[in-house]
Amino acid sequence: MPAEWEKSGNFALPNHTDMHTKEEKLAAFSRLLDVMDDLREKCPWDAKQTNESLRPNTIEETYELCDALLKNDVPNIEKELGDVLLHVVFYAKIGSEKNQFDIADVCNKLCDKLIFRHPHVYGDVVAKTAGEVLKTWEQIKQKEKDGNKSVLAGVPGSLPSLIKAYRVQEKASNVGFDWEKKEDVWDKVREEMAELEVELEKTDNAKLQTEELGDFLFSLINAARLYHLNPDNALESTNQKFIRRFNYVESKARERGLMLRDMSLAEMDALWNEAKQKETAVNG
Repeated sequence: MPAEWEKSGNFALPNHTDMHTKEEKLAAFSRLLDVMDDLREKCPWDAKQTNESLRPNTIEETYELCDALLKNDVPNIEKELGDVLLHVVFYAKIGSEKNQFDIADVCNKLCDKLIFRHPHVYGDVVAKTAGEVLKTWEQIKQKEKDGNKSVLAGVPGSLPSLIKAYRVQEKASNVGFDWEKKEDVWDKVREEMAELEVELEKTDNAKLQTEELGDFLFSLINAARLYHLNPDNALESTNQKFIRRFNYVESKARERGLMLRDMSLAEMDALWNEAKQKETAVNG
């Protein structure tokens, strides 16, 4: 759906006090399928879409959902979930037109996979904690008929590098390849940081410097994982904090009739600290 369609209307989101019944949810999903059928048949834009043409939009919609989730922006989470769901239904519609699969196949395959991967719910396996579930997760996945042939095979190559590092470490940990004690990781972090510093000081070999930087970042991500912190969320939170504070500095400079490039570092630092103090006062 073109982005301008989303912005052209004033869509009011309901203030839910009671959640819908299962029958109402099924009716809403059925309505969505009917609308998708109509659009595919009657809308010139929707009618010409393919898997390839939709893919960039799917990526954008997914990132918009992630942004709303990070901000805990409930109205936008609801909206962006709808946009992502539209793409799921759209791909299934295209699949049905090619006699490849339809939305029922998608749902049934998902349900079959979830049931198979949760023997502690649908079988006689005992798993009382999330950690116990994760320990058997990768083994279960590899038993699937069309499952991954290796532990790391299921990590998409197109994942952003920071998330990919976290996922490969997590998957390796699920089969026992991990530190015995989480505190031990700090020796590795310090070791990689020292190697990076040495490489930066002794040589101008960008390839080696980049490799050492990668090793250091990988070890730091590993530490975050062991302490149950999401490094991608943490970095994005810091990105947003930097943007807020830098925008404050720029705004205040403009109020004084100044350009940032004409200010001293000390002047900019003073405004930066002012922004920090205001955030601290607001956040308590």
